[in-house]
Amino acid sequence: MKYSFLIRSRVILCFVILFSLILLGKLFLLQVVHENAYREMADRQYVTPSSDIYERGTIYFENKDDSLVSAATQTSGFKIAIDPTKIVNGEGVFKELSFIVANIDHDGFIASATKANDTYEEVAHRLTQEQADAVSALKIPGVSIFKENWRFYPGNNLASHTIGFVGYQGNTLSGRYGLEREYDSVLARSADNPYINFFAEVFSNIHKTLFNNTTPEGDVVTTIDPQVQEFLESKLEQVQTQYQPDSLGGIIMNPTDGSIYAMSAKPDFDPNNFSSVKDISVFSNPLVEHVFEFGSVVKPLVMAGALNMGVVTPETTYDDKGEVTIENHKIYNFDKRGRGPGTTMQDVLSQSLNTGMVFVEKQMGRINLRNYLVTYDIGKKTGIDLPNETSGLISNILTSPREIEYANAAFGQGIALTPMELIRALGSLANNGQLVVPHVVKEIKYDDGTDKVMTYPTTPTMIPPATAQEITQMMVTVMDKGLKVGLPHFSVAVKTGTAQIADNATGGYYTNEYTHSFVGFFPASNPKFIVFLYAVNPKGVEYSATTWTQPFLDITNFLLNYYNVPPDR
Repeated sequence: MKYSFLIRSRVILCFVILFSLILLGKLFLLQVVHENAYREMADRQYVTPSSDIYERGTIYFENKDDSLVSAATQTSGFKIAIDPTKIVNGEGVFKELSFIVANIDHDGFIASATKANDTYEEVAHRLTQEQADAVSALKIPGVSIFKENWRFYPGNNLASHTIGFVGYQGNTLSGRYGLEREYDSVLARSADNPYINFFAEVFSNIHKTLFNNTTPEGDVVTTIDPQVQEFLESKLEQVQTQYQPDSLGGIIMNPTDGSIYAMSAKPDFDPNNFSSVKDISVFSNPLVEHVFEFGSVVKPLVMAGALNMGVVTPETTYDDKGEVTIENHKIYNFDKRGRGPGTTMQDVLSQSLNTGMVFVEKQMGRINLRNYLVTYDIGKKTGIDLPNETSGLISNILTSPREIEYANAAFGQGIALTPMELIRALGSLANNGQLVVPHVVKEIKYDDGTDKVMTYPTTPTMIPPATAQEITQMMVTVMDKGLKVGLPHFSVAVKTGTAQIADNATGGYYTNEYTHSFVGFFPASNPKFIVFLYAVNPKGVEYSATTWTQPFLDITNFLLNYYNVPPDR
């Protein structure tokens, strides 16, 4: 009996210790980890309905010194609610309030103030402390001030496609685009009733603490550097102003690990005022959701395959006549001029000669061309951590028996890719033939005090390091001798692209509309950055070298100086 008593005593003691540890842990979470949140809850619990308590995790940008800057956060203010049963003179009350809060809608206020048997109507939101104090000082019967929270984006339009926004889907408030949607389960907060007794809340959550396997709540830390993002957007806006393209965009990525320092597309939007956007297609992120025919920026991918097969070298020559006929279809160089015999493969890249790429395709053969394009995962999603990603359209080189399809694909026509898909493929040339997973999230900081550092795999292509270095050097020559804008102390590998825009109505191409693109990575000996820029149908400019060379140089110099990158030559 004594032994049985000891067993029971020890079991009870274990339960007491376990319960105490759980209680202490919960108290620590409430009083230390969630101190600010519960202080805020205590401040407002007796002045606003629990259904209006809105909480959500923060999305952060990260500066180069690892300091965090809020990209999406909570902000607080006040709202006005009225009790129509106590409003005697609606017009008079409206006039008094409108002197303080100018944006109250007159018709909406009067409609709310005259509702019969209704005791609660919200008539104004997002008041400042000064406005709230002024309204309270009026002491108008039936008018009350309540505290409220809402989602706030300090950068306004900055990285809006990446961040997204929070909005209603039916009756549910949730992330609608960008990271707000992709990480909604992490950022969302449970709507606990603020009127609940403190100890009742502690005990009711013990079961959740021990047994519930729901997605933990936290904050999201991105790879986006706000300084780099702002500089990229300033360059895009300059091109937008100068050439008036239908749309344009850019991506700055680390080609060795896939971290995206900046990405932007224009037109964009202000997530603080998304309801004013008339064309909701603006909310879609074209960098991952739209496909384009980019043209000659694809040439290095094909040339790398030919180099690796050994069917050409940078010094291999052909007779460039300015045009070539494939299955009764004429393919021309961009200027319809021939360079004659002795035209090298380096000339083909430096001068962006379509006839030369047709020559390369013939040396490779159709099946090998297809295999090398596929090895870059062209036609597949990149796996980026953003919603609604689509994949490129390359069915013409996967199933077509027609030679013309492969000849066109060799210089980037007839295959459509997302900007993200293309920068990933070209980034493999800067990364010794290894494909990375582009991503914008670096870390998740959970509310329980733990962190999750995100990891992403790499995938080998058919391009070995030696071939990647060889094509890189050819692209450096494009910068130095083709564009003649090489930097004295840094090697920069580049390629331009000017592609006709497909006419979906006729199945052909517009003769006067082009997509201009530009890719470059640097320092070429050990790349830290790859930059991809594009503009759809820029006006008054013929070639991408004119549209994008100077903005690219500005971005390159900014990045090299901002990150204090040492020279490589």
